[in-house]
Amino acid sequence: MWNSDGGMILRKINLYILSLSLLFFFFIVITIDIPTCFGDKCKFIGFEKLLASNVITIICILLFLYSIFAYFKFNYDIKQSTEIPFEVVKIEGINYEHLTFLATYVIPLITFDFEKTKYIIVLAMLLIVMGIIYIKTDLFYANPSLALMGFHIYKLDGVFKGDEKREGVIVITRKKIKMGDSVKYIKLDDRVYYSGY
Repeated sequence: MWNSDGGMILRKINLYILSLSLLFFFFIVITIDIPTCFGDKCKFIGFEKLLASNVITIICILLFLYSIFAYFKFNYDIKQSTEIPFEVVKIEGINYEHLTFLATYVIPLITFDFEKTKYIIVLAMLLIVMGIIYIKTDLFYANPSLALMGFHIYKLDGVFKGDEKREGVIVITRKKIKMGDSVKYIKLDDRVYYSGY
């Protein structure tokens, strides 16, 4: 499964959706519309009206739930067998990539006007275009949701089996990596790896 192009693209899509989980949560808070009334004459407006006034909220709840599934799927996938370890010969921490994605893409989208249908359509199109760019440019590792869960991002040069040297490898991991470490890894993409060890 790890070498399958279809499986790799699905993983990237899942990680993209996971990266937007904070955005979906904020959208839920912004758009939820639950009428409140205090007094003797108050009555329930009915499920039909309640659902009709919360369509965007429901979509965001479903996407947020899917992002939770995507995280558990990612967690399951990374427990598969690992490649032969490589030795770290150069290392750079690039955790700022999480914040760059959050500040550049996620936060500005919160200001969209959900009262107007055309803005909702533009937002949906923008998220799709962002997703395509995110997947094609291999930026799926810049994931603020993973940062919240304690993951780090490193840019490494390493010596692999057969003394092959690879430069600019991106490693997502929960552990601290330093020069000279021997790193077991799972290949998420041609240049993006996960290390759980």
